[in-house]
Parts: sequence; structure tokens; C-alpha cells
Amino acid sequence: MGQITTATRLCAVIGNPVGHSLSPAIHNAGYAALGLDFVYLAFQVEDVAAALAGMRALGNFRGMSVTIPHKITAMLYVDEIAEVDRAIGSINTIVHQDGKLVGLGTDGPGALKALVEAGVQLEGRQVLMLGAGGAARAIAFTLAQRTRVQKLHLLDIAEATVQGLAADLQAKTAIPLEAAVLTDAALARGVAAADVIINCTPVGMHPRPEGSPVPAELLRPGQAVFDIVYNPLETKLLADARARGLQTVSGVEMFIHQAVLQFKQFTGVEAPVEVMRRVVLEQLKK
Repeated sequence: MGQITTATRLCAVIGNPVGHSLSPAIHNAGYAALGLDFVYLAFQVEDVAAALAGMRALGNFRGMSVTIPHKITAMLYVDEIAEVDRAIGSINTIVHQDGKLVGLGTDGPGALKALVEAGVQLEGRQVLMLGAGGAARAIAFTLAQRTRVQKLHLLDIAEATVQGLAADLQAKTAIPLEAAVLTDAALARGVAAADVIINCTPVGMHPRPEGSPVPAELLRPGQAVFDIVYNPLETKLLADARARGLQTVSGVEMFIHQAVLQFKQFTGVEAPVEVMRRVVLEQLKK
């Protein structure tokens, strides 16, 4: 990190909790690699309205990453939101631009880039998505608007949540879909039909890495498995899939690509992707 001056631009991540976040490490590494006069910090925040009022008041406050549980609430306190992100119903990025706070999302595009770069075939394929929360909404809308998947299957333990997402997708996109409450029987049917499985639940996340949202015996040859959980680096779901010869995509790739998109929004320059990837992997291996 270079010398901090009165011209240094501030970026930050807000959430609750936020102590586990890797965002400061990777953004600051990117700034250092490019010699940019930026600094990125993490703030535990409960009062989102006050935090965004502070961002608005501080002239050097350029960008903000928004994480759990504030991705929906933050939408109430920005001046502009892209239509696609209004449809999704959450944002993870805020840019202080020309006196306005502009909200947008990078989770969906970051996930799609991770899948595409891994060589996962999406066109004409059936996709099973486990979980229907904020990240799942972003990914589902991105798949609906930017790909030609044959069908999207949605499962979540909360009926209102999964049916709400299904209703929004049906109202605002043309993607064929099915939605149901996540039960053992529904999971078995969904996995059997799926060409691509995307886990958007926290099952398998540190500090409980022993769990998996899909019993290993349900997996079948030819499937691709994407787990958006990135800590641990290889979840039990991904380990089970890899052991059976399936194509796997780590959540760390989504995390990197969504951060790369934020970096460009905050600084106006292309991010040093490999520098940021190296820092993430180093942090996760500690």
C-alpha cells in the first residue's frame, strides 16, 4: 500500500459480520499492483441508512461492496439502480458518482463468467439451483437474461422464498422453470434431471465444511457442479463431484470475477485478475 494522502480514494465492504471478508486483501493488492491511490477497508455495519449517508457526505468515498445481510436494504438508500438489478431485488455494489449513489450487482455476471471460463455448457441444458436467496436471485436472473438454458429448477427450504423468485422470473423473463420446496424427494428428482447443479446455500461453508447439500450417491456422470461457497476452497460437494469424474467449478472463481467487476466500477481501470486470484488463494490456504 502506498502513502495515504488527502487525495486517496476510499472503498469499503459493509456487512454484519464482516471480519471474514477477503475483499480488503484482494482490492488492496490490485491497487498496489497498478499504483492506484486507493485504499479498501472493511466495516461492520448495522445501520445501513447511516452508512450510506456517510458515504454520500465523504467526498473521497468512491465505492462500496455490500454483503450479507444488507444487499436488499441498501437498495432503499441509493439514487439509481439498473433495471436488471431492480428485477433481481438486491445489489452488492455502490459507486459514488457525480454526487449520486449508483447501485448495481456483480454476483450474477461474476458467476456466469466463472461458469463460461470453466467451459461449462449451458445452452440447451437443465440447471438445478439449490437456494433462492440473494445470490441465487442474481445468478438466476443472469442465466435467464444472458443464456439459453433449457430449464431452470429451483429448490429452497423456504416455500415463500422459492415461489417468490419463481414468480419474479416468470413475470420478467421467458426462462422455462420449475420451483418447489427442498425435500429429499424433490432433491433426488432435481439432481436426476440436472445437467448443471449450482449450490447457492451455505451448506458446506466454514466452519462446518463436513456438510453437503447433495448426497454423493445422487450425482451422475456428465454433470457439472458449481458451488458458490468459497471457504473451504474445495467443499465436500465439489470433492464428491470430482471423485466421480464430474466437472467442477469453485466458488472462488465467482468471488474473484465479481470483485474484478467491482474493481473496474470503482477505479475505471481493468483489474489485475491474476494478482487478485493469487491473493485469494493464498488467504484461503492459510
